[in-house]
Amino acid sequence: MESTRRFGKYRVEREVLDEQRLEESLCFLQTSSRCTVPKLKRSVMSSLPVLYWLPKYSVWDYGMPDLISGISVGIMHLPQGMAYALLASLPPVFGLYSSLYPALIYFFFGTSRHISIGTFTVLSIMVGSVTERLAPDVAFLKNNGTNFTAEVDITARDSYRVQVAAATTVLGGLIQVVLGLVKFGFVGTYLSEPLVRAYTTAAAGHAVVAQLKNILGISPTRFSGPLSLVYTLKDVCSLLPQTHLPTLVVSAVSMVFLIAAKELNSFLSSKLPVPIPVELITIVAATLISNYAYLNSNYTVSVVGEIPSGLSPPSVPDVSIFGEVIGDAFALAIVGYAISISLGKTFALKHGYKVDSNQELVALGLSNAVGGFFQCYSVCCSMSRSLIQETTGGKTQVMASAVIVLVTILKLGALFQELPKAVLAVIVFVNLKGMFKQYSDIVTLWRRSKFDLVVWLVTWVSTLLLNLDLGLAASISFALLTVIFRTQLPTYSVLGNVPGTELYVDIETHREVKHKIPGVTIFRSSATVYYANAELYLEALKEKSGLDISKMIIYKRRQEAKQKRRERRAERRAKRQAKREVKCNMDHLKIYSDFFLSCLIFQDFSEIDVDIYMAGCQASVVEQLELGDFFSESITKRRLFASVHDAVLYCLNHRGAASFPRYEPSVVSMIVDTFFSILNCLIPVHTLGKTLLFVNS
Repeated sequence: MESTRRFGKYRVEREVLDEQRLEESLCFLQTSSRCTVPKLKRSVMSSLPVLYWLPKYSVWDYGMPDLISGISVGIMHLPQGMAYALLASLPPVFGLYSSLYPALIYFFFGTSRHISIGTFTVLSIMVGSVTERLAPDVAFLKNNGTNFTAEVDITARDSYRVQVAAATTVLGGLIQVVLGLVKFGFVGTYLSEPLVRAYTTAAAGHAVVAQLKNILGISPTRFSGPLSLVYTLKDVCSLLPQTHLPTLVVSAVSMVFLIAAKELNSFLSSKLPVPIPVELITIVAATLISNYAYLNSNYTVSVVGEIPSGLSPPSVPDVSIFGEVIGDAFALAIVGYAISISLGKTFALKHGYKVDSNQELVALGLSNAVGGFFQCYSVCCSMSRSLIQETTGGKTQVMASAVIVLVTILKLGALFQELPKAVLAVIVFVNLKGMFKQYSDIVTLWRRSKFDLVVWLVTWVSTLLLNLDLGLAASISFALLTVIFRTQLPTYSVLGNVPGTELYVDIETHREVKHKIPGVTIFRSSATVYYANAELYLEALKEKSGLDISKMIIYKRRQEAKQKRRERRAERRAKRQAKREVKCNMDHLKIYSDFFLSCLIFQDFSEIDVDIYMAGCQASVVEQLELGDFFSESITKRRLFASVHDAVLYCLNHRGAASFPRYEPSVVSMIVDTFFSILNCLIPVHTLGKTLLFVNS
């Protein structure tokens, strides 16, 4: 082969290659499965990424930025951990636990340098739906000896809810670990961006409704299952006359202050080295006001209550709960991973490093599984905290944020006992601003892709009405249906050759490309062919080429029978003209569950004395053909070519010299017209994947 490059042009001269010659000229390397020291080292490094980057850590380059970002993120962990614990229907201290232990585990096993693992709105809501379903208030009413009172045994209820949350978290973590070990990280690709954004937008609606009771100071009935959001809203509306005014005032003042402070923070973001911790300032100020104004005792404003100091010992979760929460655990595992990997890949692309999707699944699973033994609930990365970690200059997963959370749990937790729950509910509400902005996706998707818009709307509606678990299942099912539907409606096009090159482009979209090789037509499908759209593909082939194989076969057989009768009646007539042999090519072939379609093509074309040649088959396709016993004495690798251009050149250089018998044009005019147009123009060369060529003999 000779290759030269001058002034942006190149020229390649080589002989036409079929598959057999290509294999003879190449040496295929066999990968060794033997364990070696370098392989063992790479395996350990991939399983424990901290061993890769920690020895190379530069304190001078990364120390100060990591310390600043760690402190900033740790300060955000405190209010968000306590606030999101309310969404999970758990005491606030368990939100702090969930901000500590999983982050420590992720430090060793995670591959992303910028995401902040801890509590997150969507997962908190999902955990809350599980805890309130399995541990409702009505199951913990106090018994005064003769009958049940309306008073709830909060201690017993919260204790059982913690067990439910821990069991769900451990099970979800184990699911993530198993999926990661079997290299199932690609599962996140089935959750498209419109689906995830619509799901989080609908989850924000659930979060708002769940916090209305704390914002208004009312006690609505919490429903579960389909339409629970509608029933809860109906109950909240009926209780509006009973709104607790002091709680509403606390909520309103906190909301105005938070919104104003966040807007000021955004306005001054370019001038501030680190963002102002407005949430921490809010809970500190609210705690001081509540403590000195005696809001709980004088105005019955609900407060956080006792926050135990110190770390709780690990405990084995109640495995008997696993059977009741396996569906919820799977949903938590998938949603948490999808959110984390999407945000992790965004930061990795921005800063030029790689995130291993399978290792992320294992790291997140271990964070949840180990955290569940310490009474944590399901966690993933938080968008707001991750952005703070990245914008404040964070370079790695340092432990400064965990230290701040640890100090708060050990020494400072008791100081927040007088914090009003309404303030935590307002923090949740204001932090949902970003999710509410996602409603603008409707306008964007309307302009960009109607398919994605339908997925967005169906996901949003199903999540709102069917709850988070069933809504996720319905959304994924519908998204997969749209994928199948898209494969049923591919784009078929006829390609033309760019003069002087081996390139082929669509002649409809490139109107300046009108050049066709005499006797050759190239057909392309935008979708990969499999059993569900194979028939549609063949129909499109017939439509684009004007060729109906079945009618040609019927026509040929009729003509053969008629010819035999003529020969028996009159032997003195001229012998039938020799059948011509037509050589055709078949481009890139994809094999899936069987070889039915490809064998059918060979069989059909052999019926009309047409030889098939394949071109552009990848090595994996050739291997599948061999495993399926596709090759035989009549169909050898000499029928496979390295590229479409090789196949075209071979056909043009080896055209059959014989001609077709001249059938009488009075039988069926459509068939005759089609048949003779083929003589003048087209003979099919088939593909199951990319390109279809038609070659005239």
